[in-house]
Amino acid sequence: MTGLVVCPVAPDDEAFAPFRRFVTPPDLPGERAFYSEMLRERDSQSAPVLHVNHVPETRLPIRISKIERHPHAAQCFFPLDVARYVVMVMPSDPNGDPVVEQTLAFVTPGNTGVIFHPNVWHLGATVLDRPGQFTVLMWRDGARPDDAFRAIPPLTLSDES
Repeated sequence: MTGLVVCPVAPDDEAFAPFRRFVTPPDLPGERAFYSEMLRERDSQSAPVLHVNHVPETRLPIRISKIERHPHAAQCFFPLDVARYVVMVMPSDPNGDPVVEQTLAFVTPGNTGVIFHPNVWHLGATVLDRPGQFTVLMWRDGARPDDAFRAIPPLTLSDES
């Protein structure tokens, strides 16, 4: 493998906190876990958009050369039928460009969702083991595009360092 190699780890709430939050079910029957405050990060003129996507299976190692972000709203992924999936994020520099050298990646179980802050550079939905489906929730105002894609120097996600 050439270039940057990133080894995904198990979800780590503290490491992921600058990018937003993993969504996990409550521990006990009858409990509720609320995440509503995280959904307020949006333009006031936007409306919720909810869709379901079907994602083909991918296997590690994965060569990544394109990432995305959504400048105007938080984006949420909730697995419907997923074994495991990859959550990959990277911070932005002061100009808003991705800092590829600080990439973080997590192999996330199918019972855990994820919410990204607006403007977080991330990998699109990438499932492992078998095809999977997610419910995706975000907001759009229709006047401005909210899907920004960026080519990056290729990096590899691998379970071998």
